[in-house]
Amino acid sequence: MSTEYANLTTVSCQRFKCSGRGLILPFGTEACMSIQLRAVLYFIFLLYLFLGIAIIADIFMSSIETITSRKQKIRYPDPGEKDKYLTVEVQLWNATVANLTLMALGSSSPEILLSIIEIVGNRFEAGELGPGTIVGSAAYNLLMICALCISSIKAPETRRIKLYNVFLVTSFFGFFAYIWLFIVLSVISKDVVDLWEAIITFLMFPLVVILAYLAEKNFFISKEINMEEEERTLILTPPEVDETGNQRVFRKEDLLQFLRDLGQSTSLSLEDKAQLFAAKLSESMPRSRMQYRIEGARMLAGGKSLFPNLPGKLQEIYQRAVKPQPFGGAISTDHEDGGRKGTSTFNIDENPHMAILEFASSSYAVLEREQRVTVDVTRHGYTASAIRFRLDTIDGTATAGEDYEKLSEEFKMESGQQEKKITIHVIDDNQWEPDETFFVKLSLPEGEEKHAKVGSKTIALVTIINDDDPGFIQFEEPITLVKESVGKAEIKVARINGADGRVTVHYRTKDIDATARKDYQPVDSELIFEHGEISKVIAIPIVDDLEAEKDESFAVELYDSTGGAQIGKNAKTVVTIINDDDYKTMANKMASLVQVDMDKLSVTKTTWGQKFREAMNVNGGDIETAKVGHYIGHTLAFFWKVLFAFVPPTSIAGGWLTFFVSLLFIAILTAVVGDVAAIFGCLVGLKDSITAISFVALGTSLPDTFASMIAAKNSKTADDAIGNVTGSNSVNVFLGLGLPWLVAAIYWESKNLPFTVKAGDLSFSVLVFSVCCIIGMVVLTLRRFLGVFGKAELGGPTIPKYICSIFFVILWIAYLTLSGLQAYGHIKWQS
Repeated sequence: MSTEYANLTTVSCQRFKCSGRGLILPFGTEACMSIQLRAVLYFIFLLYLFLGIAIIADIFMSSIETITSRKQKIRYPDPGEKDKYLTVEVQLWNATVANLTLMALGSSSPEILLSIIEIVGNRFEAGELGPGTIVGSAAYNLLMICALCISSIKAPETRRIKLYNVFLVTSFFGFFAYIWLFIVLSVISKDVVDLWEAIITFLMFPLVVILAYLAEKNFFISKEINMEEEERTLILTPPEVDETGNQRVFRKEDLLQFLRDLGQSTSLSLEDKAQLFAAKLSESMPRSRMQYRIEGARMLAGGKSLFPNLPGKLQEIYQRAVKPQPFGGAISTDHEDGGRKGTSTFNIDENPHMAILEFASSSYAVLEREQRVTVDVTRHGYTASAIRFRLDTIDGTATAGEDYEKLSEEFKMESGQQEKKITIHVIDDNQWEPDETFFVKLSLPEGEEKHAKVGSKTIALVTIINDDDPGFIQFEEPITLVKESVGKAEIKVARINGADGRVTVHYRTKDIDATARKDYQPVDSELIFEHGEISKVIAIPIVDDLEAEKDESFAVELYDSTGGAQIGKNAKTVVTIINDDDYKTMANKMASLVQVDMDKLSVTKTTWGQKFREAMNVNGGDIETAKVGHYIGHTLAFFWKVLFAFVPPTSIAGGWLTFFVSLLFIAILTAVVGDVAAIFGCLVGLKDSITAISFVALGTSLPDTFASMIAAKNSKTADDAIGNVTGSNSVNVFLGLGLPWLVAAIYWESKNLPFTVKAGDLSFSVLVFSVCCIIGMVVLTLRRFLGVFGKAELGGPTIPKYICSIFFVILWIAYLTLSGLQAYGHIKWQS
């Protein structure tokens, strides 16, 4: 028995299957391992290498973000005064150019480098792994990423591509790139790439960049340039600086307003308030595709998020009192006496031919028995044209079909018309229930953005009032914060869970540490709520004595209600008068803390010490908000994170040193990936072409998948989610194949020999992908223009969006299946 085992072992060691497939691997110690064990180990190693590439790509993208965010100062003639100049800062990099050059290189660097390394390592002979990965990644990016992004947005929200002209250019070249690949390999010179073909392939890369840039500037559309608009775009309000001269990412007045809106809370420290304001700033700041890509990689590795993670207590406060409401609408209860109240301030001189639409009020109330509520949409600015707009209802605590009739349709405001009233029907179910709410969203349909825009009130809150009881009377807020110079403190009193009949309630002020007549004027009076009224305001004069003093408070309390109404739980509110000087001092301290919090989220201001601290700690050191996934990711990625912490930080040499060092690391890892993928495919019996379009393409595209899903959920447009896919796909061919082809073609031309590139499986895979690409682009175009899909590339109604997602997944599976059947001879193909 032992002799037979020894013979088997000797034979196995002598065979050493797939020993000649890699440039670096395999190791000699593998000779006596079983093929099954080697296959499992190589698969695990391949996954671990993909994780390492994702982490170093995070650093690579951080360097690109640093490079492309650079600004330069220019002098510009002051349009207000002659012979004077303004010094303004402008972006050094155009966004479209950055996306198609450095950004595309960053997201596609593994695929591009794999193709280059494979050709150079094969002595300038073409292989299957590099080109196959490029085509496979393109199929995955277009089909699977689109599928996931379409379904990841909560219905009925939508995301549209904003720079559609740029998208059309990159979409054309994203398709043409692969048709060109097929023509070169199978039509012009079969299985040979001539030098001129390699040159044209490579030169198409700068051509795409130039045409996309011109499309962004509307070069191909006859359009008169509005110089006033160009000036407004260029001349921005100069940023504020702190005491050290460094620019702030926010204005102090915004911070002061935030403190007023947040109110006085003894449970929140200055650091807590700073974190809340930093979270609000972060959510409102525009994000680049690179930042979403970095966030996607960090999700895999349990690294520090670029988005603020608030502890449980602060997260609850943020969601309740700070976070902007859905769809950008600020929801507030600004009605008084049961009706509408509130005006808007507009800057309508930006474009004299631009109309502004918004709700007349951000909140409405209706008694349930009235069975209808009328919302008003008003127009400001230009009125000499007809405008279409859309209204959609969104459930709050009220449910469509049970409490009100759902509304989702377009309306038209005729030329000269400044207001349109729309009626929404309310269902009176004759059952007592608490007051319920729903929202009405105002938006513009396709084509109206050119001559109209929405104002600040795009979401209206509708309250359905239970009208069977007199209700409860209480203050809206238990705490009110006012400045000493405010003049009058306005305190809202609400009537909830009923509005039946005429009721009254008395109110009075009481000293705490503020003194009546010295710090405020005392009041003792009565509020009267007529039948159906739900809101009143108490105005209390505040005395500004112009003396520095500490914060002082007094109370206002409700008592002695009549008409059957009861006093609610907020029977008393505490009004705190804040001295303006102390308020600003506190704001200065908080501004420094906010800037520190924002710097922690930046990828352009990292230091070596910070890199090592973040690498060695889960969630970048933010243990309080770390979850189980962060610990798992951190454990798996610890080796890579510490290794890549040695890469120079982005604060050195403007990010360029980080760029080149991290690119070197990616090249090394990519070379190893090429070996591991080839040997793994050999061990399990997969051809290189199939390994490339499946395992390698999926592994290199995983961070992009997370990045696109994050962008789809957090961005207001679809550009960062899928708009960059077509650009990357074209760059993959023109740069990822054009550059190595050019080098190899020059090498073989110098020897008077042809550069041979076997079409084989690649040409069939390209053909199948091209068909899938056409179908996919048709679906995206239909989604943009058909109402059944919400007239947007992403999101929309639940059933149509899931149908589209499933269809894209089926296309990807069909691409893999057909390519596999052809590779193994089940489909006959003569290229």
